[in-house]
Formats: sequence, structure tokens, C-alpha cells
Amino acid sequence: MRLDKFLSGALQIPRSAARALAGSGRVTVDGQLCRRADAAVPDGALVALDGAPLTREEHVYLMLNKPAGVVSASEDGRDTTVVDLVRGDYPRRELFPAGRLDKTSTGFVLLTDDGPFAHRLLAPRRHVPKTYRVGLDGPVTGAMVEGFAAGVTLADGQTLHPARLVPDPADPCAATVVLTQGVYHQIKRMFGVYGLGVDSLHRTAIGGVELDPALAPGRWRPLTAAEKDAIFAPAR
Repeated sequence: MRLDKFLSGALQIPRSAARALAGSGRVTVDGQLCRRADAAVPDGALVALDGAPLTREEHVYLMLNKPAGVVSASEDGRDTTVVDLVRGDYPRRELFPAGRLDKTSTGFVLLTDDGPFAHRLLAPRRHVPKTYRVGLDGPVTGAMVEGFAAGVTLADGQTLHPARLVPDPADPCAATVVLTQGVYHQIKRMFGVYGLGVDSLHRTAIGGVELDPALAPGRWRPLTAAEKDAIFAPAR
């Protein structure tokens, strides 16, 4: 990797600023002063600025607690997007949401710039589960639990994969839903088959990773290495 590209990614600065920084005499590579922006940085080399080591992550993986009213997109001409919420800290990254939530829905959205990782997460054959807390305008029944487990047939005739519906023992109009596929407005359409409307929808987990309860709506943090692997584990 060129030194200016390394500096741009490590410091989140434009390439032009990285080139100027490389020529300033403040950057070393494996302890040797380097002023050439086009100098090759070997894999594993120690790059330092004013003696302080720099690290450059190849990709970014963020856990975001999406608020209502924010759209799951990289860009939107009218509304704030999930990427807009983190853009100030990652101005040089081409981030996108790996999976979507409706504008009115809230909860766990994963942002990344790693295309193969996102493809692996979203591939239908992998069946990575997603867990939701749902508020309804009527009580959950045993017939619904059985129907979800068997695979709901939507009004258009499409039969969905089996899903897990767990009623909340403290609130008859609330439940947890675990899905292994992503169909447009899936949960709303599933409950619609039984004549119920969805008042609130909050994603609480993706795979084996639960949304950090310390993250307020609109806040985010990087995934840990263990969480990155646990994404592909079954839901709890």
C-alpha cells in the first residue's frame, strides 16, 4: 500500500492532505524517516507520526442503534440516513447498511464497508437470524405462534420460512420474533395475516450479537473481533 493511502485511511484525512503530511518529515516507516507519498508500506510495517504508531483498519464494522425517522441507506435526498449519523467520524469510508430497517423502526443496524462480509450476512442460504421486539395492537395467540413456526403464507400467496414467535408473559400485546429471511415489511405482513397491526418494531440482535444496551438511539460503536464472528452464530 502507498504511504499516502495508508495515512489517509489511518487518520481519516483526504489523500491530498496525506501527501502533504508524508512530505513533512514527521512520518517514519519501521523507524526510518519517509518523505515519499508513493513509498510502498510493507505488510506489518510500523508507521508512526511524530513517534506515535498509526493503525489502519482494512474495513469498518459498526453497531448502530437506529432511531425512528432515520432511513437505512447510504444517501437520501430528503431524510437523514444511518450513514449520516457516523459520517463525521468516518469521512473517507464508503459505508453502507448491511441489511435494512423501515424508517419508523428502531434498533440494531450494522454498518460496514466490507462487501463480501455484508453478502455473507445477507445471503439467503446462510439464514443468519435477526431478532425483534414487537409491539402490537392486539394480543398474541397460540395460533399465531404455531402459524409462525409452520411458515406464514402472506396475502400474495408467498409462504415464508418458519419463524419463532415468543409472546411476552408480562404484556399480551408484545412479543419477540426471530426471522431467518428478509422480505419487504415482513413482520408487519406476517401479523397482518392474523389481523394485527404493528405499533413498534425494534431489532435487538443480529445472529449471536445483541444490541449493546449502553447505546442510546443514534449512537454507535465498532464491533469487537468476537462480535464480528458471533454475527454468524445462531440467535440466543
